[in-house]
Amino acid sequence: MNLLNIALLQIAPTDSLEGNLEKGTAACRRAKELGADIALFPEMWSNGYRIYDRPVEEWKAEAISAESEFVRAFGRLAGELDMAVGVTLLEAWEGGPRNTLVLFDRFGERKLTYAKVHTCDFDVERNLTPGEDFYVTDLDTARGPVRVGAMICYDREFPESARLLMLKGAELILTPNACPMELNRLSQLRARAFENMLAVATCSYPDSVPDCNGGSSVFDGVAYLPEAEGSRDTCLLQAGGEEGVCVAGLDLDMLRAYRGREVHGNAYRRPKKYALLTDTRIDEPFIRANRRE
Repeated sequence: MNLLNIALLQIAPTDSLEGNLEKGTAACRRAKELGADIALFPEMWSNGYRIYDRPVEEWKAEAISAESEFVRAFGRLAGELDMAVGVTLLEAWEGGPRNTLVLFDRFGERKLTYAKVHTCDFDVERNLTPGEDFYVTDLDTARGPVRVGAMICYDREFPESARLLMLKGAELILTPNACPMELNRLSQLRARAFENMLAVATCSYPDSVPDCNGGSSVFDGVAYLPEAEGSRDTCLLQAGGEEGVCVAGLDLDMLRAYRGREVHGNAYRRPKKYALLTDTRIDEPFIRANRRE
């Protein structure tokens, strides 16, 4: 058994960037005390995802560079703690800020910068600049190299997000979040893990944050074991609503053995049949006719 310990920092933000740096640093230190190999923040930690019920220009002014001291501080902390850190931010970007994750490895090296592709354009997130692609990196951990990708909150709603990451080799998807994690959203995460034979780790805000309820989770995607009858529960962790640092151990050996023998993921795909999925001429809003562009 080769356990990769994933810490979900289910913590409430303060009212300042400096406060979030201090509180986030303390949470990372607590994660390390609990044996974590990776620590993940909830969505847009730099300003606590405080973009609702405020003037757009006010929260846009809170955007910071991915090269800012706030972000760099978590890179140094990752190196100090010998622990990967996935920190999230409202990133300053030409044309409008982005909703971004920066992943540092345990040496403090920046390994991945991902901006949310599926921004919630039906609401205030229409003022954000969407990311351009999904990325996977080889993350050096104390448990050996792990192929890690990322998606953010609403990306979860689209099967293509996790599917692309799987096709790029992801074994683990880190998913910062800032919405209520009720039955159906949790079911989506469970499905993304199952259908792609990979792990999905989601970090949310606690129930003390408006429109959030905790529920951070890790699904390992291993639905069947040779020695067991029927299927198994792929949920390694589902947090309650309270604030805190939660840790789940992902058995990398079990996951990799499963991916080598089972029938999901890319094992029996027929991509030549899927051309309609990428046909940009098909743009009819069949379900929601009044979709906002």
